[in-house]
Amino acid sequence: MDIFSYFGFFFLGLILLSGGAEILVRSAQRLSLMLGISPLIVGLTVVAFGTSAPEVAVSVNAALAGSGDIVIGNIVGSNISNILLVLGLSAAISPMIVSRKLVRIDVPIMIGITIVMYTMSLNGIVSLIESVILVLMLLSYVIYLVIYERKEKKLRDAEFDDDIDEVPVVKSFGAYAQNIFIFLVGLTLLVYGSDLLVDSAVNLAKIWGISELIIGLTIVSIGTSLPELATSVAASMKGERNLAVGNIVGSNIFNLLLVLGVTGMVSVDGVIVSMQAIQFDIPFMLAVSIACFPIFYRGYGLLRMEGYLFLFYYVAYITYLTLESINFMYLPFLTTAMLYFVIPISAITVILLAVRTYKLRLNKDVPDVN
Repeated sequence: MDIFSYFGFFFLGLILLSGGAEILVRSAQRLSLMLGISPLIVGLTVVAFGTSAPEVAVSVNAALAGSGDIVIGNIVGSNISNILLVLGLSAAISPMIVSRKLVRIDVPIMIGITIVMYTMSLNGIVSLIESVILVLMLLSYVIYLVIYERKEKKLRDAEFDDDIDEVPVVKSFGAYAQNIFIFLVGLTLLVYGSDLLVDSAVNLAKIWGISELIIGLTIVSIGTSLPELATSVAASMKGERNLAVGNIVGSNIFNLLLVLGVTGMVSVDGVIVSMQAIQFDIPFMLAVSIACFPIFYRGYGLLRMEGYLFLFYYVAYITYLTLESINFMYLPFLTTAMLYFVIPISAITVILLAVRTYKLRLNKDVPDVN
């Protein structure tokens, strides 16, 4: 089979993945509305699960095929893409306001889970026991969200009422059955599309002589992040701000706990983590996750300029991976510049702004944003 055939199967897989995710997300969102769940919780759980479903399908298929680098590349690359590309583009389109709960609870949870994942990967493998721990952490997180939702249901802000368009919902057995059937159709398309995507990506990597890790970090991760991109950009354009940001934070949490956890449980030998991922890609993912907190906290939102900054770092990261794939002779210099100059300077600037905002709030010069 020639390279054009593999490209054809790759894009067919992407189409099936995106279409399946869209069907799955819409049916799951309607089910959630029928159950009376708030938009923020929908974004953090149901929509996040739906948009993470491509990563689950691709990673499980890659693990069963013995392509561990694609698994890690897909998870790490997707989380980086979600924050830098998806949030960056969404903020560039329309400045975003983030709820206090998301900033004070869910973003720190995302950062903590990223640190746990990084710690687990330091020995070069995420074992079966560690995978089970990740899944148990996911269950604990979902239970926490359910408890939180019940406590806050009567005290819900008027903000939440405007986050999702009013949709007439018919609560009947037939309506539930119809949405569950549509959900399963979307899931089927996801599974089949992921199989095509993984097989074609592995074959393209072999033809081009590029490592499976880079293929996973770039082509596969961008492909599986398309549902998050479509969902968050659409939500941002409609002013559904909690759903847009909640989708990304929730999706990143689900990627680390659900995708890596389930993949590690399915794989006999656990998930192998390459030294390259341990030394650069996972720390970069951690740095990007940590950057969210001071940026969000500074104004409980994301401005257009900060969205452009996210997009700049995403382009820089993809450029780095591209140069690495062709063994660019000045790559070590660029790596040093990024790790020890550009990223630290940006981090210090963001932290100083966050500290300044915190001091102003203590003096009640800056009103708190709900």
